[in-house]
Amino acid sequence: MRGKIKTSPGARYALALLIATASFLLRLGLDSVFPPGFPYVTFFPAVVVCAYFLGLRPAILCATLCGAAAWYFFIPPARGFNLSFPVLLTLAFYVFVVAVDIFFIDGMRGALDQLREERERYRNLAESRDLLYRELHHRVSNNLQVAGALLRLQGQGVSDVDARQVIDQAGARIEVIAQIQRELHNAVGEPVPFRVFAEALLASAAAAAGARVALTLEGGDEPLHPDQATPVTLVMLESFNNALEHGFGEGGEGRVRVSLDQSGLTHLLSVCNDGAAPPTGFDPARSKSLGLRIVRAMAQQLGGRFEMAREDDWTVCRLSYAPRRD
Repeated sequence: MRGKIKTSPGARYALALLIATASFLLRLGLDSVFPPGFPYVTFFPAVVVCAYFLGLRPAILCATLCGAAAWYFFIPPARGFNLSFPVLLTLAFYVFVVAVDIFFIDGMRGALDQLREERERYRNLAESRDLLYRELHHRVSNNLQVAGALLRLQGQGVSDVDARQVIDQAGARIEVIAQIQRELHNAVGEPVPFRVFAEALLASAAAAAGARVALTLEGGDEPLHPDQATPVTLVMLESFNNALEHGFGEGGEGRVRVSLDQSGLTHLLSVCNDGAAPPTGFDPARSKSLGLRIVRAMAQQLGGRFEMAREDDWTVCRLSYAPRRD
């Protein structure tokens, strides 16, 4: 809905005069059609139009001109300003009606103008917030990437093989977290469905390991909660890397199925591979492996549960957790 015409005050007064003149000419042309007692029939709409499109003062000017024209030409006896009681009562009725019209229409128009200004202000604030969020998100990802790279570089100067390996793994995992942060949102900062960024992360992990994996993704059509995205994704990647390292071996190949069921009150992430089975008596809850310790820590952070089992020639890693809705 459009508000007051944005033009100079002089132009608005000229338009008010033009509208009043047009309404007078229309009323004069229809004088023979209307029965006596309808002096204002074309003037009320003219005042309403002026009040909405031209503003308060041009509307008052239009109402004054229209009232004077009706009084002189169309209120008997015509061609004069009669001051009898019935005529004054008719004029009082006209003044009351146009005053109410102008008051409410001008107030409504002012409220609409204010609402438009508020909407524009909130839109600008939202754009600024989104821009700041995307910039912060980008900087966090870049800083994590730099921290991981520096840690790897520092590890190259360590003579102890085990220590160097630990530092290198820590740097690699920091870089993975940075990659997760980049993949969680699209170019405009909106969260993407789990399935979309999971496919990119898993493909990257398989390529880095030099493994030939037939990957199947199921479910995960909704975005993850921001507070749960990183731990859930880390569990998925650690389970996937465990399949590449221990299930398929270096340069091996096999099948991996990843699914995320988000339909119930508890979400269920499953990472299954058809590689070699874990050793007999293997207990993931007691394993000293860094990857499994990370998985257990992430499951604890989510308030969930992690399990690993061998089912029908598949090694199945499951994470169950309660989703956050806020």
